[in-house]
Amino acid sequence: MADFTTEQIRNLAVLGHTGAGKSSLLEALLFQAHAIPQMGCVDKGTNHADFTAQEQEHKHSLEPAFLSLNIDEHQINLIDTPGLPDFFGRALLPLPGVESVLLVINANTGIEPITQRSFEAARAQGKVVLIVINHIDGNGDKLPALVEDIQRRFGHRCLPVNLPSRDLEQVMDCYLHPPQEAAGEPLFHTLSAARDELVDTVLEEDEALMDLYLEQGESLDAEQLHAPLETALRLGHLVPVCFTSAGTQVGVTALLELITALCPNPLEANPPQFMCGSGADAKPVTVSRSPDDHVLAHVFRVAIDPFFGRMGVFRVHQGTIQLGMKLLIGDSRKPFKVTGLFKLQGDKQLPVTRAVAGDICALSKIDELQPGAVLHDCHEEDEFHLPDPMLPQPIFGLAVSARRRGDEQKLAEVLNKLVVEDPSLNVTRSEAEGQTILQGQGDLHLQIALEKAHSVYNLDLDTAVPAVAYRETITQLARARYRHKKQSGGAGQFGEVELLLEPLPRGAGFEFVNKVVGGSVPGQYIPAVEKGVKEAMNAGVLAGYPMQDIRVSLLDGKHHSVDSKEIAFVMAGKKAFMDAARLASAVILEPIVQLQVCVSQDHVGDITGDISANRGIICGTQALTTGKVEVAAEAPLATVEDYSTRLKSMTGGDGQFVMAFKRYEAVPDYVQKTLIAEASAKASAS
Repeated sequence: MADFTTEQIRNLAVLGHTGAGKSSLLEALLFQAHAIPQMGCVDKGTNHADFTAQEQEHKHSLEPAFLSLNIDEHQINLIDTPGLPDFFGRALLPLPGVESVLLVINANTGIEPITQRSFEAARAQGKVVLIVINHIDGNGDKLPALVEDIQRRFGHRCLPVNLPSRDLEQVMDCYLHPPQEAAGEPLFHTLSAARDELVDTVLEEDEALMDLYLEQGESLDAEQLHAPLETALRLGHLVPVCFTSAGTQVGVTALLELITALCPNPLEANPPQFMCGSGADAKPVTVSRSPDDHVLAHVFRVAIDPFFGRMGVFRVHQGTIQLGMKLLIGDSRKPFKVTGLFKLQGDKQLPVTRAVAGDICALSKIDELQPGAVLHDCHEEDEFHLPDPMLPQPIFGLAVSARRRGDEQKLAEVLNKLVVEDPSLNVTRSEAEGQTILQGQGDLHLQIALEKAHSVYNLDLDTAVPAVAYRETITQLARARYRHKKQSGGAGQFGEVELLLEPLPRGAGFEFVNKVVGGSVPGQYIPAVEKGVKEAMNAGVLAGYPMQDIRVSLLDGKHHSVDSKEIAFVMAGKKAFMDAARLASAVILEPIVQLQVCVSQDHVGDITGDISANRGIICGTQALTTGKVEVAAEAPLATVEDYSTRLKSMTGGDGQFVMAFKRYEAVPDYVQKTLIAEASAKASAS
């Protein structure tokens, strides 16, 4: 493969709601750049992005897929992402590895829930967004309203950089080239007015260049506009909008030109947010992004093959990785040798000898690779890391168990592999219920994971509906003192602690603070007290649910020079916490989810009535350009676990919805009494 410099590289993730035509658009881009001899088809399972057996069976993108093309002395790395709501977490995984996002919108269906969430996620991570309105063929009458809707939802700085012609057989450039009014007539707007809007927006932050623009008769060349354009894109002050039809390939060549001309190279984009250290002591560090500096790369995708082992896809942020060199993973002392270095092209692994700063490549057969792992060649970067990816919290779960006897150990291994490949999955253990819980974004998300466990790892699973992930917390200050003393001949046990419990805001988690003075509890026993507190929190005090959002302060205690031991302070911490928690007006919390339901006008009343009847709150309704209505609501997860079935029943299969975790809230008194009674009855029965 040809070598490219960092300045010649463009990295883009392709996001959008299912049905927007992302995979088809990628096929068209690859074909126009002569990267493939002919275009594949999603319905036939021949497109280059959806190459796994599961994707071909379901006819949907289920995994991030990596493709690249070379054009006009540029290398463009493209990452196709799933558009199904259940796989939004997987779609977000590649964002730390790219500078830009192609947000694809179906001209026929308009802005859909995943479109909105993708835009917000991309901008939250400082990515340049280029909006692509796809499938314009046959939808010309909807385009003006759709552009207005985009500007209303995403901001008035979302401006067309080209316009479709009236016959929809070409797109007409508004920015890169001088307006060619004679080349045809745009479907809406005018080329000169569109260009003026773009230039004015680009120059808003540069008064000196604006003065020059006016002095030169409102004229600037592309070179003069490049620096302010780069700034406007990086800050989100400009979001370019363009038009394509993947089926007829209208606008595809123009899109390739826009990517090379507008999207930033790795040196121009917002720098990666590397930190050094852990916890509150972590400090931001500056990355040079030079190909001649120390190597610094991070792994953002791991795939595990039962036959070929573990493969990690990584982004080089600094330095150059060469075949044969030695690299370190995180703070490991032992380096590994780079023996297999690849560019991914769909299901193909193309060997390369180096990866420069800004490039995206893959390593194979390195068992220590994990999502988020930092690769480097200097111990000075041992503690470098990127913030954890902002993935949606899992809200659906299945209790899973091995169907075949003797597969219990294999169950743990397979579940771990599934989570490594897809960190938007989560595995927890409910000690109260004796269940292993596989959690995900929805029914389909979990179904695909179970299918993979069977087809790839030969593990069949039995499933059951798990208990809702309730939590417990406290609502007021309380303190308690407990002495653990045990004497049974020989060495005894002695430990005494005094704890203060304070409620924290929702989502704050757990804090343990040591306020002991004078050595009343020796330093070596402080971790034992914290361990006992955590054990008590995991067991709960009302109905056996784990506790959260609590600050525990160790105020005082006593020890014995002979009988004090770690186990004594574990027990003292545990008992003192439980005594204090009972005095702190504990409550049960339930997960609240955010619902976005898209239905026809005829069904809005049924939807709002059903949500309200199930302890939900309607947050608002909005008419969409497609003629449907989007209902925004919040509801307890316990009341909408079967929402997919209910929605189909109410709308005859016409409705769609997206659900995402929002927060935890205290349950009503009558629900709390019911949950406590059920827990008590269960404990008595056992």
